[in-house]
Amino acid sequence: MKESAFDLTAIVLAGGKSSRMGQDKALIPFQGVPLLKLVCTTAASCADTVYVVTPWPERYQHLVLPGCQFIEEVPLLGESRNEPLTHGPLIGFAQGLAQVKTDWVLLLACDLPKLRVEVLQEWSSGLDSVPEEAIAALAHHAKGWEPLCGFYRRRCLPQLLEFISQGGRSFQQWLQYHSVQVLTLPTPEILFNCNTPEDWAAIQSETY
Repeated sequence: MKESAFDLTAIVLAGGKSSRMGQDKALIPFQGVPLLKLVCTTAASCADTVYVVTPWPERYQHLVLPGCQFIEEVPLLGESRNEPLTHGPLIGFAQGLAQVKTDWVLLLACDLPKLRVEVLQEWSSGLDSVPEEAIAALAHHAKGWEPLCGFYRRRCLPQLLEFISQGGRSFQQWLQYHSVQVLTLPTPEILFNCNTPEDWAAIQSETY
């Protein structure tokens, strides 16, 4: 059930190659639930609408994702739909953002097993206090911004498309040109993403 102070859309990206994992991360089970379903369920607790952006919607049709809608990620020139896309998450985000109607969008990767509903809801409740010049509200760590677990204003789309048209593919490079509000991170573990078999083994051995 959505609990937010205002209308919010969520975008979940499920278009990665999963090359380090060796299998589709979105379908890896955590406590018996595929990661994509886990993240979508968490997103739905904050957002009115959840979009899953993926090149392969048919791959996930068997999952029960109430309230979620698929957006098929379109290959760029020179890419094949039958091969893992190489253009990165920025393009998938832009294609999903073009469908958003709300002022704010929650962007999440599909491989975040330690997301906490209460943290996302607390963050979303503070969006009305984000300075007008800020295009996003994101957590920050030693490597820079955490772009795949945070909030973006819908109106950033024109700037994003311009950056992409100039060959930009990096979230970090794009964000350095804009004002971003820092989100308070109660615990770094909620940003843990499952990239390798070792990561998977580690979370499988944990209990909550």
